[in-house]
Amino acid sequence: MNQYKKVAFHTLGCKLNFAETSAIARHFSEAGYARVEMEEHPDVLVINTCSVTDQADKKCRNIVSRAIRYNPGVFVAVVGCYAQLKPQEIANIEGVNIVLGANEKFNIVERVEQQSVDVKGRMLVGEIKDVKAFIPSYSKGDRTRTFLKVQDGCNYFCAFCTIPLARGRSRSATIEETLLQAQHAIQSGAKEIVLTGVNIGDFGTAHGETLLELIKRLDALEGVERYRISSIEPNLLSNEIIDFVAISKKFMPHFHIPLQSGSDTILQAMRRRYRTELYRERVAFIRKRMPDACIGVDVIVGFPSESDELFQETRMFLTELDVNYLHVFTYSERDNTTALRIQEVVPMPIRHERNKILRLLSEKKKNVFYQAHLGVTRSVLWEGENDEGTMSGFTDNYVKVRRPFDASLVNTISAETIVKFDSEGNGMISTETILA
Repeated sequence: MNQYKKVAFHTLGCKLNFAETSAIARHFSEAGYARVEMEEHPDVLVINTCSVTDQADKKCRNIVSRAIRYNPGVFVAVVGCYAQLKPQEIANIEGVNIVLGANEKFNIVERVEQQSVDVKGRMLVGEIKDVKAFIPSYSKGDRTRTFLKVQDGCNYFCAFCTIPLARGRSRSATIEETLLQAQHAIQSGAKEIVLTGVNIGDFGTAHGETLLELIKRLDALEGVERYRISSIEPNLLSNEIIDFVAISKKFMPHFHIPLQSGSDTILQAMRRRYRTELYRERVAFIRKRMPDACIGVDVIVGFPSESDELFQETRMFLTELDVNYLHVFTYSERDNTTALRIQEVVPMPIRHERNKILRLLSEKKKNVFYQAHLGVTRSVLWEGENDEGTMSGFTDNYVKVRRPFDASLVNTISAETIVKFDSEGNGMISTETILA
């Protein structure tokens, strides 16, 4: 009989973290725990952390503080990237009982039950080079969409990134093992599966398999309506993958492709494995095969040595590029990254100003893309949240639309015509829907 009865979870960061939190939650459920919200006085709180931004420490402290304010006796376990990178910092946070590294996070139920609530700040964190196993997982709880983890870790060691230090080398399951996980996800009722990982284009290399082979096999599975490929490196997004998505009825015309900089000088300093010409070619080929596809871009501003001239190169490259939205990140210094060796540091106010400039550009591009869909009919997958009498969904090519809430439409796909846009820029449709 377990010492605790109820468990709550708080997840920071990426889609991959949400998939892994769901896998951890299933371990607790199998051990007899009931999943509750943090405000419902859980016996155990699991915090799955992120290391991408410089706010990891602050966010983790705030969550622990909130948790013990609601429930002073809660057992707090912290896992995730930040736990692997800075275990001592987390262990020193008042209220944290145990910190588990990458090799231990999926043993969390056993570790929690081995430790008394009176013991604080225990750390079980090994060397990242020893992390070799791939633990499959998929998110559960959102009936509409699930995130399927198909790959973990990264071999690239970009100058700004700590992910290889937090998650280890690139690894994945076989195609057959991944298909089995996809079938479990389908059985959970989700209509859309998002393939996620750290560097998913690297899928299968240890097994002599490829991402293209995987998506072809996934496409043939029964019971799922939609797939999306999450962020994929431009050098690994082959024309063959783009061609297959173009003819598939299940893989959506939506790509998110990290750029990070529109300056070849900065890309080289970042140790990225492509240059702007290849990126431009990828975007052009997507447009040739799927003119209505949605293309999103990651970009980092303020990387060391990014002069005004080099930033303008990025701004002009993105202005001319036929993409639809940007995720703009302000560079922040990360321990143990090679970018720290670069002497020409960009002052923080300039970093923030550049971020603002590119966010405005993103809004312009998104608005142009959305306005082009006025009067256009696309298939929409409706989500379950009732937001003050309205519900939202996304078209196949990732235009967000809203309509009056109708419970019968939750987790269904319907053909919709956008008739106008609301004050927040979301597409509004007529209340007459035709099931696709």
